[in-house]
Amino acid sequence: MPSLPQERVIQGPTPLDLNTDLPYQSTMKRKVRKKKKKGTITANVAGTKFEIVRLVIDEMGFMKTPDEDETSNLIWCDSAVQQEKIAELQNYQRINHFPGMGEICRKDFLARNMTKMIKSRPLDYAFVPRTWIFPAEYTQFQNYMKELKKKRKQKTFIVKPANGAMGHGISLIRNGDKLPSQDHLIVQEYIEKPFLMEGYKFDLRIYILVTSCDPLKIFLYHDGLVRMGTEKYIPPNESNLTQLYMHLTNYSVNKHNERFERDETENKGSKRSIKWFTEFLQANQHDVAKFWSDISELVVKTLIVAEPHVLHAYRMCRPGQPPGSESVCFEVLGFDILLDRKLKPWLLEINRAPSFGTDQKIDYDVKKGVLLNALKLLNIRTSDKRKNLAKQKAEAQRRLYGQNSIKRPLPGSSDWEQQRHQLEKRKEELKERLAQVRKQISKEEHENRHMGNYRRIYPPEDKTLLEKYENLLAVAFQTFLSGRAASFQRELNNPLKRMKEEDILDLLEQCEIDDEKLMGKTTKSRGPKTQITHYVVKFLKKL
Repeated sequence: MPSLPQERVIQGPTPLDLNTDLPYQSTMKRKVRKKKKKGTITANVAGTKFEIVRLVIDEMGFMKTPDEDETSNLIWCDSAVQQEKIAELQNYQRINHFPGMGEICRKDFLARNMTKMIKSRPLDYAFVPRTWIFPAEYTQFQNYMKELKKKRKQKTFIVKPANGAMGHGISLIRNGDKLPSQDHLIVQEYIEKPFLMEGYKFDLRIYILVTSCDPLKIFLYHDGLVRMGTEKYIPPNESNLTQLYMHLTNYSVNKHNERFERDETENKGSKRSIKWFTEFLQANQHDVAKFWSDISELVVKTLIVAEPHVLHAYRMCRPGQPPGSESVCFEVLGFDILLDRKLKPWLLEINRAPSFGTDQKIDYDVKKGVLLNALKLLNIRTSDKRKNLAKQKAEAQRRLYGQNSIKRPLPGSSDWEQQRHQLEKRKEELKERLAQVRKQISKEEHENRHMGNYRRIYPPEDKTLLEKYENLLAVAFQTFLSGRAASFQRELNNPLKRMKEEDILDLLEQCEIDDEKLMGKTTKSRGPKTQITHYVVKFLKKL
């Protein structure tokens, strides 16, 4: 099978010769670039052509740096970045792409990874239309077409380039005989009964923020765009298969139709807000809470498929970084979702570089909120760089002088010395995990105060739902880790990863008690609150 092309990457600042002006002009005054001051958060936006990104950077009070500056707190690029660039970042820096996210953002990679999960958990992944990847699955598709003919059934299929974008090269077919067998294509069953609005087919652009892959954290923005076709919808037949303004909802396609309506109000025109759409649903007695719940589940389950790939790629870029450390990566994704007539959401595709163009006021309002709220959630601080440098210096001194390092027992050491060593090692592990848990709690407190219009959808507060997602994550990792990365598997199974602060404190206390016994000291009575539980002892034995 021919090798597939790799993800498009940028290697540095590139000349941006596209029109970058804002067709919709805001009243916000642009700030003049000032001389960098001590304690200023800096941002390198050389890699973006979108003016709204620069405007949001100004509103956040960040200082834009020269294009060649690689030391900025924030680096924003429109395209995926090379893994080497992520590896070179300092811990205080943030860049708006994860390595490995292409596993769900390229159409062919998404189809391949979803097929694996569908085989294991078909009911959980019933939101993906049946898909074939050409040329590898050309024969399977032709066999499926023969089965349909035997049953005298006819279906419509949508054909897309494997790595296409913006609606380029998409067509509808009902007969697969003329499809090329060697082209890199994605063929999907077409959803013939979509939910219509005013007689038009539409899709939803949902904005998702991923702030960390270790642990996984996902936020959903409670607004977005409704993008409508520009010809009244008629179910596909032989005479209308080529009418793309009817069957495709891509803005990049429909904006060329003379019937495309540009309207400055949110309840009219060919592009509207999801905020308006949810009000429309409520007014028509549809369950809005279920709508958001179904969308959230689709998003989380999709990112669960990506998580093993993203986490592995991230660890490869950041070797030696302790689990739970501050992520240098974050990502704003654009999920394209279609609703059928029963309001069931279907995943169409995921964009790792969603357009932040602002052709209309509705674009400006929605996308500004997406970006502004995302940067507030990230909590980039002026002290991050200083603390990072101080930490690097302290770690260098510890390595130089051997401070706080646990010496290995000498060969032939007594059982007592071996037990002391194991206790000291266990205490260090527990203290490190306790620090991570407390840092995570502090981070969540900040997120809860600064979510704006975002909602945390992973990890969810519902324990039953969390358990369901964790089971799916386990399946995703088993699929990914099959036959490789045994050490990675062991780390994921570490019971410490699932412990709360009080459990770790109980374990630390038990270590102290065991240490006192070994040293021959009298164990002090600690009261009923600190009695170690059977549950914690069981975990202790696993460590």
